[in-house]
Amino acid sequence: MLSELKNFQHEQYYFKRRLVFAGIVVVVLFLLLAYRLFYLQVIQHQHYQTLAENNRISVVPIVPTRGLILDKHGVVLAHNFFVYTLEITPSKLEKDIEETINELSHLIEISELDKKKFKKLRQGSRDFESTPIRTHLNETEAASFAVNKYHFPGVEIKSRLYRRYPLGKLGAHIVGYIGRINDKDVANLEEADKENPGVLSNYKGSDHIGKSGIEQFYEEQLHGKTGFQQIEIDKDGRAVRVLSSTAPVPGENIILSIDSKLQEIAEAAFGDRRGALVALNPKTGEVLSFVSQPNFDPNLFVDGIDVDNWKALNDSIDKPLINRPIRGVYPPGSTFKPFVALAGLEHGLRAPPFAIHDAGYFSLPNSTHRYRDWKPSGHGIVNMQKAITISCDTFFYGLAMELGIENLSNFVSHFSFGKKTGIDIQGENGGLLPTPDWKKRRYKQPWYQGDTVITGIGQGYTLATPMQLAYGTAILANGGVAMKPHLVTKTQNPLTGKTFIFPEVIQDNIMIHPDNLEIVKKGMIDVTLPGGTAASVGANAPYSVAAKTGTAQVIGIKQNAKYNANAIDERHRDHALFVAYAPADDPKIALAVIVENGGHGGSAAGPIARKVMDYYLLNKLPVMVTPKDTALTPSDSTINSESVLEEELHD
Repeated sequence: MLSELKNFQHEQYYFKRRLVFAGIVVVVLFLLLAYRLFYLQVIQHQHYQTLAENNRISVVPIVPTRGLILDKHGVVLAHNFFVYTLEITPSKLEKDIEETINELSHLIEISELDKKKFKKLRQGSRDFESTPIRTHLNETEAASFAVNKYHFPGVEIKSRLYRRYPLGKLGAHIVGYIGRINDKDVANLEEADKENPGVLSNYKGSDHIGKSGIEQFYEEQLHGKTGFQQIEIDKDGRAVRVLSSTAPVPGENIILSIDSKLQEIAEAAFGDRRGALVALNPKTGEVLSFVSQPNFDPNLFVDGIDVDNWKALNDSIDKPLINRPIRGVYPPGSTFKPFVALAGLEHGLRAPPFAIHDAGYFSLPNSTHRYRDWKPSGHGIVNMQKAITISCDTFFYGLAMELGIENLSNFVSHFSFGKKTGIDIQGENGGLLPTPDWKKRRYKQPWYQGDTVITGIGQGYTLATPMQLAYGTAILANGGVAMKPHLVTKTQNPLTGKTFIFPEVIQDNIMIHPDNLEIVKKGMIDVTLPGGTAASVGANAPYSVAAKTGTAQVIGIKQNAKYNANAIDERHRDHALFVAYAPADDPKIALAVIVENGGHGGSAAGPIARKVMDYYLLNKLPVMVTPKDTALTPSDSTINSESVLEEELHD
């Protein structure tokens, strides 16, 4: 009866089938597990080993020591010094960070700005890395914390290197300054890293970067190479031990062509006047002095400038942050005339014995409009040499017209007008050398003959930087050979003392007929002799000076109106300009000076140049006298133009 109810053979058959199936499933699962283990342990071994090591090992950057900046005699212009800093290591704290900071503030003053900087520095840093909450602690503050240190585990006093500019404002626009790395700097580093991989990683751990001047232009050399430590950490992120270390490579020292004493004399010579000065060695291109007045103290920017100082600098009507030698653009006025004269002579115009009779004005054919000379009664018979010496506007009006704007612009462009000189500071302005095409693009207007007339005396649309004026003068002094201007002469390895000397570079070699050059040079030498517009500058000088004075109007005056400086605001008065080189027979220095709203070039800017030349050529220390307002002196040219000081934004 039981056998009728159950079929043992049938059940046994199905049981075996299920058993085999289950066995196959187990084998397959085992094989899958074995394959997964093989994949993880063998195929992906390197990958997971790296991940494990990253959880166990952290790479900590070691910031290199920044290179020094020195003048030509070894005077330190930028160096590093140790300061006490109060630092917090979050992984070692027993309390909340905010609570720790609040308790610390009862012991040592911690401002809201300090807290803001701390939070910014904490972004992207690891818990086992210490971050400054206060810098520049004095000895009293350091001692006070040392006594109470046991109350603050995870907080300690360290010493860090900070940048200092020991001469303060002196040469501030040359040296520049460093500041904290911001988002714009990071974006620039990321962009540079695309072309040169490793740039971004070289700034890991760095808080500062060059923002202006030499600090910015030679950032790569000054920064050095970041080192690294491999640190073993535990599961809580605490440092256990140092596994390996790669030492950082310090930045190179930068040696400038600047003589800090000459720089001091040049800056002091301006007194409280605004303006700029650039002095060059025409034979080498070395920058001897580079002045922008007023200036600023770069030390204010190193650890982040405070609100009050930033507001005072940024809102100042005198614009002390503007690097006037390369950023300020002005009408060159009559300092442009020697270059116009050369253009005319090289094109076969006005060669001796050619002369004109100057009645005090120039008029275009079929026009009643008079382009006035600075001397209303005129200069009488004037040839090329005399026209330069007495700065005869009428002579150059006519010369410019005969040359034509294309010939004039093309020739003077060889002296760097209308283009950057290539000096080793970022942010250089190329000025403006106008052409008909430029005017059509800019103003949608045709070029008129009157535009050419006033271009001949360095007015109208023509704009130049003090750097361009000095460089053009240096090229003229050097017989047409243009040596690239540079502030840095060599770099030095701080570990070995080995130096690399920067090679001198010829940027252009202008073919000028010696006879034509001689006419222009004689006219410029006569400028500083009795009867010239800067006779007082050359008086009693034991060396010969070739020069040209200039005056550039800031506002226009009506056709029949007379210029009266006392009747207008001081900042609307004429700019005073002066270019020169000396000794005239063997030039060793060429320079350009601009005194904003200073009046006449010979009496306002010329004396500044004389002090600089006396010290450089004779080692003679000047008796400092603040230049007086000489705006009542008749100007060299009287055509309207605007001067422009371009704005710069600073972090």
